[in-house]
Amino acid sequence: MPRRSPLTLAALATSAVAGLDVTQAAAIGGTGGEVDSALLSTRDGRTLVIRVPRTAAAESEQSADLVAVRALSDGVRARLPFGVPRMLGQAPVDGTRAIVSEFVDGAPLVLSGITPGIAASIGRAVAAIHALPTSVVADVGLPQLRAIDVMREAVTTLDRAAATGLVPAALLRRWEGAAEDSALWQFTPAVINGSLSASSFLVVGDSVTGLLGWARLQVGDPARDLFWMLGSSDPDVPETAFDAYHQARGIHDRQVGRRAVFAAELELARWLLHGTEKRSTEIVDDAVGMLHALLDRVSGDLTHPLSSEPAPAAGLDEVDELLERGAPRSPGSAY
Repeated sequence: MPRRSPLTLAALATSAVAGLDVTQAAAIGGTGGEVDSALLSTRDGRTLVIRVPRTAAAESEQSADLVAVRALSDGVRARLPFGVPRMLGQAPVDGTRAIVSEFVDGAPLVLSGITPGIAASIGRAVAAIHALPTSVVADVGLPQLRAIDVMREAVTTLDRAAATGLVPAALLRRWEGAAEDSALWQFTPAVINGSLSASSFLVVGDSVTGLLGWARLQVGDPARDLFWMLGSSDPDVPETAFDAYHQARGIHDRQVGRRAVFAAELELARWLLHGTEKRSTEIVDDAVGMLHALLDRVSGDLTHPLSSEPAPAAGLDEVDELLERGAPRSPGSAY
C-alpha cells in the first residue's frame, strides 16, 4: 500500500475529531515503516499527531497502547512528572483506524545520547511509574504478575533457549544459577511500563518531558523498566539512573540491579528464540554471535550467579539495539 501523505492524514484527522481545523500538516519519522504519521497544526493553536498502522503488528500495538493510555486518568497523570499523549479521536480507514492524539514536546532519545543528567531524570520518571497504585492496571484488566510468575517466565525462556543447543553451556550455568537464587526473586511487583527503551523518552535539556509507548502496561518486575540502560557505554549512566530511581522511590530493592542484568542477558536468548520461530538463519546467526560476545564479556564472572551491581553489565549495546529494532515480546508476559 502506498504511504499516506500528510494531506491525506490531515483529512482523516478532521473525520476523527469533530470540528478540527487543520492549518498545516508535516510528515514525522521514527515509525520504522509500520505506521503512517503526521504532525498537525490547528487553527486554535494546538499541535496534534495522527497515526495509522500499516501492518497487523502495528495495529495490535496501537490497540494495546490505547487500552493502557485510557487507564491513565487525569488523577494518574497528575502523579507523573512527564506528559503522556492523550487520544482525542479515531476514524476507520482501510480496515484499521487512524488515531489522533495530543503532541508531547521533546526530542526523542538514543542510548548513546543519554548523559548522567538525563539518566537521573529517567530514573525519577521510572520511579514515578512504579509508585502508581496497582489498581490502575487491575481496573482495566491488564496483566498482574507476581514475583514467582516473573521467575517462571525467565526459567521457561532459559529452558527453551537451552533446547536449541545454540547457547554456550557456561552462559546456561550462569543463568540457571540466577534462576535458582531465591534472594533474586524477593521483590514487590509494581506498575511498570513494560517496554521501555531509550526511544520511549522525550526530553528537553536534561529533563524527561514525555513518555511514548504504553502497550505493555502491567504489574510486574521493576527491573523490566530499568535493564535497557545497561547497554550504555558510559557506566555513569546506569549508575546515576539507578541511584535516582532508588532515591525517588524511597524503597531500596537490593536485587533490582541483578535482575536487570539477568533480564538484559535473557533478551539475547529471546532474540535467538525469535529467529528459530521465524526459521531465519540471519537472526539465529546474529543471536548466536551476540551470545558468544556476551560470554567473552562475563567470562571472568562465571563462577557467580550474576553481578550484584548494575554497572558491570554496561556495554550490552546489543540489548538496546534489539529493543530499538522492536524485537518481539509477549504483551502478557513480564518480559
